[in-house]
Amino acid sequence: MLQQIIDRRLAGKNKSIGNRERFMRRYKDQIKEAVRRAVDGRGIRDLERGEEVRIPKKDLSEPVFHHGQGGMREVVHPGNKDYIRGDRIERPKGGQGGGSGKGQASDQGEGEDDFTFALSKEEFMQVFFEDLALPHLVRTQLAETPEWKSHRAGFTSDGTPNNLHVVRSMRGAIGRRIAIGSGSRRELHELQERLVELKRAAAAGDTTAEREIKPLEEEISALRLRIERIPFLDPIDLRFRNRVKVPVPTSKAVMFCLMDVSGSMDEARKDLSKRFFILLYLFLTRHYEKIDIVFIRHHTQAQEVDEENFFHARETGGTVVSSALVLMEEIIRARYNPSEWNIYGAQASDGDNWHHDSGRCRELLAEKLLPLCRYFAYVQVAEEEQNLWEEYCQLAESQPHFAMRKATEASQIYPVFRDLFKKEGAAAAA
Repeated sequence: MLQQIIDRRLAGKNKSIGNRERFMRRYKDQIKEAVRRAVDGRGIRDLERGEEVRIPKKDLSEPVFHHGQGGMREVVHPGNKDYIRGDRIERPKGGQGGGSGKGQASDQGEGEDDFTFALSKEEFMQVFFEDLALPHLVRTQLAETPEWKSHRAGFTSDGTPNNLHVVRSMRGAIGRRIAIGSGSRRELHELQERLVELKRAAAAGDTTAEREIKPLEEEISALRLRIERIPFLDPIDLRFRNRVKVPVPTSKAVMFCLMDVSGSMDEARKDLSKRFFILLYLFLTRHYEKIDIVFIRHHTQAQEVDEENFFHARETGGTVVSSALVLMEEIIRARYNPSEWNIYGAQASDGDNWHHDSGRCRELLAEKLLPLCRYFAYVQVAEEEQNLWEEYCQLAESQPHFAMRKATEASQIYPVFRDLFKKEGAAAAA
């Protein structure tokens, strides 16, 4: 019976999703470069939109195989008086094709435009964040609603055809046939030996043996039929792979975002800090389903706030950076057990701090916070290296999971962010 299967699943607006994905894999480097240029040229709040990608026509050509001329050939190439080996020849002037839209008009030449296509919002963000990850993230404990993973657990006599274990089923079938037919085969062997003896006796002239031969042959035939009726494979022989679901630890993580909003942080520096934290917020919410984000603003005093107040509140004051670190430790002790949570911290400041407080910040991080954290990143949005930067430099030398960078211009935020949160494999390669 001929069966025809028609796949009527919708492929969205793109009629060939598979071809589009293969195309994007092939031109991955050009797409990444286009995304990088787009980030440099747009506002942080316009980040989550698509982008047009232009691929030069020279990169669209595919290699082809063809037959060579073969044989022995002698060719004389004419020389010239204008060029020697290594000279660089200028491109033809405008109008000679190429499709770039530049140069002077001409009545000669032809060419092709560069290939342009649009990245959707989801594709743009996927390329934007694809090689980033939270460093040292580990699975910690069984959550209240645990994740489940399927594990093999022996074999069962019931199951679906795709879980059928052929070798185990055939092994059971062979064992069954041996067990059921062993008695009959033993009896058949004995009867065959008896038949041989009777035929030998009948040949010697024993009439009684001759009369017993025919009934014995009929009994042997019936016994052979009984053995042949034992099925080669019976439903009771079938064995299916058994799989059970067991709870596994889940990756629970919390990110503490600490932003300096003191009087020394002018609007430009606050804008740089907000750009960094917006990138971090987009990255975390798109990549991780189970993650808490704690927002802390500080001047002389630190306060835990919601997302809206973190980015838009206008309260300001003096500078005591340690107040934010103390509050972070208090929240960890109260709500986030380090044995159950992956704890991360990100701090943005201009480095200006009350001079007696910077040493305390280093001590708080070294003695209380870093032992609890998987990773802590500090971004300074000012060029001048003040006492807080100097204290933190001592931490960076001794603590492998503490990182610090500078970002003094908007164009530096994205490279600094990627440097701080690149995947561990990429970091090792670098």
